[in-house]
Amino acid sequence: MKKEDLRIVFMGTPEFAVETLKALVDNHYNVVGVVTQPDKPVGRHGSVLQAPAVKQYAVEHGLPVLQPEKMKDPLFVEQLRLWNANLQVVVAFRMLPEIVWAMPQYGTFNVHAALLPDYRGAAPINWAIINGETKTGVTTFFLDHDIDTGRIIRQKPFDIPETADVEYVYDGLMQLGAELCIETIEDIIATDGHPEALPQDDSKSIHQAPKLFKENCRIDWTTLAAKQAHDLIRGLSPIPGAWTLLKAPDGTETMLKIYKASPCPSIGGEISVPGQLSRDKKHLYVTCKDALLQIDSLQLAGKKRMDAVSFLNGIGDIEKYSVV
Repeated sequence: MKKEDLRIVFMGTPEFAVETLKALVDNHYNVVGVVTQPDKPVGRHGSVLQAPAVKQYAVEHGLPVLQPEKMKDPLFVEQLRLWNANLQVVVAFRMLPEIVWAMPQYGTFNVHAALLPDYRGAAPINWAIINGETKTGVTTFFLDHDIDTGRIIRQKPFDIPETADVEYVYDGLMQLGAELCIETIEDIIATDGHPEALPQDDSKSIHQAPKLFKENCRIDWTTLAAKQAHDLIRGLSPIPGAWTLLKAPDGTETMLKIYKASPCPSIGGEISVPGQLSRDKKHLYVTCKDALLQIDSLQLAGKKRMDAVSFLNGIGDIEKYSVV
């Protein structure tokens, strides 16, 4: 099949997926339609509907859009079938039923932000950083019945610096994923829909990447070593943000998000109670299970994000506070 004859349906929702859709458009692939999530209510009262980033891009470029509430909705399935796609490309979307992923002649492949089979799940970028990984990557694979288990087509690695946060890795994998998508489609065209695709080795599925909730974004100072707390903070920064509770001298507690921290050289002496706050002239520290961690950027509930110096200037005697 020639490139211009290949009919592609793209499925995705957030900004991460836009870069791949843009690569398809910029490389003159025939994207016949886009599927994304329904618009979401935003604002204080939810009275305004906001379109997903993928929809915004698609509309700007004159691409037809479908936004099904349910992927098995017969009307949606019929509309999708009318696009008569040879191939479907999925990036950061949702689980598809077989009636959808098996529809095209050449199947459906997904661009996943990890080196499968490791880090299957909804939040692979976050969990790779939280777990202190020094390398991640992007995988393209054919969809099948289970999440992130299909035959691997291509992979590309990506290094994670020790101080990198989610934003850095997200941006890097977003670009890498777009490149890998184009290479994968070139493979599919060159092999008439039958690129080399290898089954995943489940024995290498060491880590999972489940969806993030408020509960697993809380910092437990009593159980985490300083490096683990540092990795958790950068693995959740800037979104959704690692959090703790700031306990005031009168016992009141206020949510505190921490966006940036730095490993602290040993300063000697005994380690105080985990969660204890301390300072010097320009730095804020918190005691972890084994050592101090320097806090560089944070945000109290109802306040703007600030650096540690600004926080210290407004808080008073920090030694009377703790985080729990």
